[in-house]
Amino acid sequence: MPVFFISAQDQGLTELSLEEAVSLALEYNLNLQKESIDLEASGYSEKNLWSEIFPTINANASVTYGSPLFSGGGFEFNNSGLEYRTSFGINLSLNAGIPYAMRSIRLAHQGNILRYEDALNQLSIQVTKKYYALVAEKNNLALLEEVLNQAQRQYTRSEISFRNGLAGELSLMQSRLAVENARYNLISSSTAYANSMAEFMAMLGMSSDSRINLLGEINIIRIAADPEVLITEHLSHRPDIVRSSQEIERLENAQMQTTLQSRAPSLNLSMEWRGTNFDPFTDRVSGSASLNIPIDPWIPGTARNQAIRRTEDALEKARLDLAITEDSAKNQIRSLASLLRNSWDSITIARLGFSTAQRSYQLTEQGFLNGTVEALVLEDARNNMANARQRLLQSELAYFNMILDLSAAVNIDWKNLIQTFGEPNEER
Repeated sequence: MPVFFISAQDQGLTELSLEEAVSLALEYNLNLQKESIDLEASGYSEKNLWSEIFPTINANASVTYGSPLFSGGGFEFNNSGLEYRTSFGINLSLNAGIPYAMRSIRLAHQGNILRYEDALNQLSIQVTKKYYALVAEKNNLALLEEVLNQAQRQYTRSEISFRNGLAGELSLMQSRLAVENARYNLISSSTAYANSMAEFMAMLGMSSDSRINLLGEINIIRIAADPEVLITEHLSHRPDIVRSSQEIERLENAQMQTTLQSRAPSLNLSMEWRGTNFDPFTDRVSGSASLNIPIDPWIPGTARNQAIRRTEDALEKARLDLAITEDSAKNQIRSLASLLRNSWDSITIARLGFSTAQRSYQLTEQGFLNGTVEALVLEDARNNMANARQRLLQSELAYFNMILDLSAAVNIDWKNLIQTFGEPNEER
């Protein structure tokens, strides 16, 4: 039972499926490109963890000149005053916090992966909502066009009846007014549709003069989602929950890194080679090893001791943030599932209202042709039918958007949600 369906293939239009629209948006979106740069940078750092223990290497070359200025023969320039120096040094610092520094780099890359995947998912949902909103708008345009055609046919019949003396001038004027009202509604909706389509094409990176035909079909069926099942199976996979868990892991690692870097002994190894002049050439190589044992971080109240305490406080706050996020996520899932259950009644009522309005128009039109119903009554019946159809389209679109919101809340594909919790649908 399709809710939104465009089957007409207009000449000169490029057909665009939902999958193609999502693919174009993902490729064009500038924010995703920025996220991709961050992801690539953190991935490069994650692949080169050895850099954390790579020694510092320095090379130096210098030339100096020395000469008396006020003593002896005064300032003079000769080769004996020139001195050339070269040096090459390696310094390696080892600390117990280095493994945790490497782990922090890995965690940062995992966080960027999660942010990128979440951005992909959010953009996909945004494009899907916009896509089917446009399909619904186009279906509404088809409805308004049919209303205009009905009004024009009625005006033609009224004009013939007026010429034959079977209808009055007032009836003819009312029929003409109905045509103009229907034309105005169609033009207004067409303008709004064109603006929405332009925004959508900009989202996809398409030229504003592109002409596309959206090929969308979706079956709206009743979703009886069990919120407790969704919470049990999918809560831990929500991006915000995963981010909070990763933040706790990051802070635990940072706490250990700060503690070890502050309190654990550190070993510093260095070697330097120096060469002086060329004639006669002299050189010297030296090395050193030093062990640094920190004392003040063990003393309560010192600056480095307070830094360690701050990492503990930040970790405790992160655990509380995770609990808050979990409670909020559970409430959101339960609320959306409840809205889906309750909103189905609005679709049932809208479908019944449309069927009733459609039948009422048919009977009113028959009465008008028999001369027992005035043109103004017929116009009201026609408008009621159009309004009922619009309410039905809006109700179905709102229901579909809630399905998308619930699928996003549990971080699963909306098609899987429909397949898992969808119920057989009765015919309209």
